[in-house]
Amino acid sequence: MSETPPSDKPGEGGLAAPFRHPIAWRDDDFYELDKVEAEMERVFDICHGCRRCFNLCDSFPKLFDMIDESEHEDVEHLASEQLKPVIDACTLCDMCFMTKCPYVPPHDFNLDFPHLMVRARAIQHKKGETSFPDKQLAETDRNGKLFSTVPGLANIATAQGSPLRPLVQAVAGIDKNAFLPAYADGRLSRNNALIPAPNPHAPAFGKKVVLYATCYGEFNDQTPGEAAIKLLTHNGVQVRVEHPHCCGMPKFENGDLAAVAQSAQAVSSFFAPLIDDGWDVVPLTTSCALMLKLEWPLITPGDAMIEKLAQATYDLSEYIVDLAKGPGLMPIDEMPSSIAVHFACHARAQNMGAKALEMLKLIPQARPQIVERCSGHGGKWGIFKGNFETALKVGKPAARAIEKAAPDYVVSECPLAGPHLRQVLESIDSNVTPERIGHPVELMAKAYGI
Repeated sequence: MSETPPSDKPGEGGLAAPFRHPIAWRDDDFYELDKVEAEMERVFDICHGCRRCFNLCDSFPKLFDMIDESEHEDVEHLASEQLKPVIDACTLCDMCFMTKCPYVPPHDFNLDFPHLMVRARAIQHKKGETSFPDKQLAETDRNGKLFSTVPGLANIATAQGSPLRPLVQAVAGIDKNAFLPAYADGRLSRNNALIPAPNPHAPAFGKKVVLYATCYGEFNDQTPGEAAIKLLTHNGVQVRVEHPHCCGMPKFENGDLAAVAQSAQAVSSFFAPLIDDGWDVVPLTTSCALMLKLEWPLITPGDAMIEKLAQATYDLSEYIVDLAKGPGLMPIDEMPSSIAVHFACHARAQNMGAKALEMLKLIPQARPQIVERCSGHGGKWGIFKGNFETALKVGKPAARAIEKAAPDYVVSECPLAGPHLRQVLESIDSNVTPERIGHPVELMAKAYGI
């Protein structure tokens, strides 16, 4: 008796690969509130019946509690104003789409919860409802250029425990206890003249990489960038660092899609001649790699330069693993250490596998172990007074997994997740409180002794 082959058609049991539709932000229908609310009612009703996402971001507990506590216990009778807390709680981590939802395209239900939340926020943004602090925090290039010229003053105001933090909380709504990144003295991309020449004896000699510094790597924590430069040049790769413009992720969170499209055009135009000259593009931040590889092509579909950039872009851990599998790496010293590797949401959303784990397995005698749960930070969402305690709560499963592993080192590819996880560990009085939770590339450089 022959078996019936699995269906590759949409619907239950289909094997067709998931995909995402382009974001039609230029269409008038995209901003019609009645149509968006009707789509949210449809999607929320499906989510209500499924509930697999109950333990992800706070959007789903808010939605399910609201339905359960309503008079009719259904989505149909919820008022429009009741939808806003669900929209606001989405951190755009993409984990519902990537790991939980069985109804993503090409399924007939055609669900993409994060992009529906982006659409709802785009309407809010168009109506002028994006908060002033959200708008100002999204101006990362402007803020970085300003505060990196006076980092001492800026860091006094933002440091944890600073007497100015209650004032920052009162004025900007940023929780006085939330970690805020310090500003570096100067810009990472200004140090190209100091980058070492590539090792001519390494197997990867001849490769060329332009590190896209990103706002965070350019103006804030430059440690991962410095480690990446040392690691890549030691392995024969010619390196340069550039930061032409922010990738637009903070404005994407606000629903300001026109600004994101402008960022995409500016950055892709800058990198196009470098790509033509044989340079690979490696962002130092996973969120920015996600934007370049996956979100920009959906926001500006059919744009040849953006498609070219997407094809030439690699996540940092992904690139190093590809070097190891291709030309090869220089010998790595032994590091007999246990490592907790937080699988950052925006690394996972790139659908490339756990490359940080794979990279750290290249270190002889290293024992990396994956921690899959979200840190709870959610970009700039997690620093606001109304969200910070929730961000700590969401991060507790990841923190407990780290505590149980009792590792020698803890790393995360997300530069905001690392410090936040440290705060979560402190909040549960964990005996695992590393001084730093940095990028995995820092451990690779340490293993090389560079």
